[in-house]
Amino acid sequence: MSNKNDGGKRSARERMQAERAKQEAAARKRRQLTVILAALVVIAAAVVIGIVVQNGRSSSYNAAADAPAGTVGNTRLLIPVGGTTAPSTVTIYEDPRCPACEQFETGMKSTINQLLAQGKIQIQYHIASFIDRHDGGKGSKNAANALACAQNVGLFHNYHDVLYANQPDETNDAWADKTILISLAKQVPGLDSPAFESCVNNNTYGSWVTAVQSDFDKSGYNSTPTVLLNGTSAYSTYNGEDISPANFTKWVDTANKGKPLASIPSASAQALASPTAHNNLPASAGAGHS
Repeated sequence: MSNKNDGGKRSARERMQAERAKQEAAARKRRQLTVILAALVVIAAAVVIGIVVQNGRSSSYNAAADAPAGTVGNTRLLIPVGGTTAPSTVTIYEDPRCPACEQFETGMKSTINQLLAQGKIQIQYHIASFIDRHDGGKGSKNAANALACAQNVGLFHNYHDVLYANQPDETNDAWADKTILISLAKQVPGLDSPAFESCVNNNTYGSWVTAVQSDFDKSGYNSTPTVLLNGTSAYSTYNGEDISPANFTKWVDTANKGKPLASIPSASAQALASPTAHNNLPASAGAGHS
């Protein structure tokens, strides 16, 4: 009888211990779930805050107050070069640090400047700055702001050509040093001034630079240079033909057939028609930076 009672007591204790272990395991799971849920809440909050901050940055841009003079478009994010009545529009998305953009500019500058001087095209530039984000650094944004400073005094195109002629290696964030950008302005008559230096040093058009990049992010394009002729991609092929000075001229002339050309002042036309770049596209020019 005693043995039977002892066995019953042990069995009861074992059941109680098993039940207690089960309850403790359930409690641990509840605590773990609570910790996980708390972590997810923190992560979600961080994501929301990030989105709000980014949206705030985009919405802080005021086209009327923050864009350099002469920019165009609904939110004044585009820099136009050439006659406003030109029959064809060339749209160019470029990042100042992009080596493929430098190849395009070196190879096509003479041809493009001649087409501008003849009143055949207007260029609309989108100055992107995403390489800073990909490679690290500040050079793209600093250079984009400096280009906006040049645009504000009507010297964007000249300074643009100088920057690409003096572009550092992509992995060398040389333009993080704003004094280099200021020094390069000495190569553009009329640009080097205390006002330009202040504009570069104070990042006067920083919000505009951010807005232009945000617009590029939303554009559906993901590499530079992206070049469009009347809205159709021209880089690196157009209607199945590779881009080259001769082909680009042919494409423009075909698009312009029967259309009046823009009237360009003789002094401006003469300056554009006397470029210093070679009129040959480098053999290495190909897909843009992505």
